[in-house]
Formats: sequence, structure tokens, C-alpha cells
Amino acid sequence: MIGFDGLTVRYGDAVALDGIAGQVADGEWLGLIGPNGAGKTTLLGAITRLLPFNGVVTVGGKPVTVLRRRELARLIAYVPQRPVLPPDMTVGEYVLLGRTAHIGYLRTETATDRRVCAETIDRLDLGAMTDRMLRAMSGGELQRVVLARALAQEAPVLLLDEPTSALDLGRRVDALELIDQMRRERSLTVLSAIHDLTLAGQFADRLLLLSAGRIAVSGAAPDVLTDAILTRHFGPSIQVLTTDTGDLAVVSRRAPRG
Repeated sequence: MIGFDGLTVRYGDAVALDGIAGQVADGEWLGLIGPNGAGKTTLLGAITRLLPFNGVVTVGGKPVTVLRRRELARLIAYVPQRPVLPPDMTVGEYVLLGRTAHIGYLRTETATDRRVCAETIDRLDLGAMTDRMLRAMSGGELQRVVLARALAQEAPVLLLDEPTSALDLGRRVDALELIDQMRRERSLTVLSAIHDLTLAGQFADRLLLLSAGRIAVSGAAPDVLTDAILTRHFGPSIQVLTTDTGDLAVVSRRAPRG
């Protein structure tokens, strides 16, 4: 569903992505991990054509450079780290923006558009907040609203840039469980940047570790989340533990005191 080859992005003289290549299969969840500045957000920005790039990026077998914005919006729903949130817009109005690509020019939303939005709002436990102004919501609530807008878009590809950063631990798991459930129901292809390495390993089918704009390693969680690999890229304070249920947990250790 998503492919990129020779993908290079520069910010002036700085190279943010250095000729990387990869793909995300239909229905796969690929988790992007890596230290700050590794190129995770840049990769998402290139795929959505929000950033200029050299190389080839395809979605559904079509180069994104030949797709009109409306066509691209029907293929990709994107949740950025810092979404634009008009303070005087209600939750219902904001989520309805996710249907923009499906509404013809000079036309208004249909009963189907309203139904899709209402169902999505309910599934994210936002039903009681439909008429609340965005300015009156907490950071965690707003993050769920942004996710609702993306899911209401009903695009086959979902790009997520730190989708749970403002949520508490319980809500993080709930949100990712919902994403995974809807991925399976709709056969969504998911590409997400996740700082929480434990959650990345639990939810993503495969992990891609970026470092200094290059792909350092890619594979299943047990092959990527190892002490040797993570220490090399995140520093010596990282340790990988195996829980009594067999899950991997990535923890930070304090330096020895004495």
C-alpha cells in the first residue's frame, strides 16, 4: 500500500532522510521508532506530500506526486503531532472536517457523512462532548478528537505521529486498541511514529528504527527491541525486560549512584 525508494528530504544543508527505501503492506501496522531527530516525522510528512522530497513515494501503487490533494485525502488520513484546532469549533464540527474529501464542491454533508462522524465520536467515548467547544477540552480529550476526525475520513491508510503522547497510560492503550480494532475491521494500513517503545512493540506488526535519517534496522519487535540495538541508538540507560506474560517492556534505568 505504501512504498518509498531513494527517499531524501533536506532542510537547507541538513539531510533529514538519506535515500531510504521501504514499504508497508496492505493491512500492516508499521511502527516508526528512533531517537529525536531521527526522521520519523519527516517520513510521514513526505508521504503526505507536506514536505518536498527527492525519490519516489507511492500509495496504492500510485506516485503521490501525480495525485491531486483531494485524491490523496481519500487515500491517507493523517494525525500530526501538532494539529490545527480552531478554538471556537465544536467536537462535532471538527470531526465532520474528516469527511471533506468525500463532499463534492459546493455541496454539504450527507446523512452518511453525519452517521459516520457520530459513530466514530461514540467509539472514541466522545459522545457527551459533541457540542463542546475545542477550547474547553483537555489535551488528552483533544487528542481523541483529532483521532476521531482521522478515522471519520475512512481512508485506507492511517498515518499517526505520536497519537497517544497527551494521553494517560490507560487511555494510550485504549486508543491503540481501538486503532488496531478498526485496522482489522477496515483492513487499514497503519504507519505510526511512537515514542513509547513498549507500546510500539505490543501493537505494531513490524518496527522500523530510524537513526540520523537512515534505516538502522527493521523487523519484528523481538528482533528490534534488544538491549544491544536500543543501547546503540538510545543510550546505555535503556533495558529490555520480558514480563511474565511474554511481553517485552522497555524501561529506563538511572545511572548508578555512589
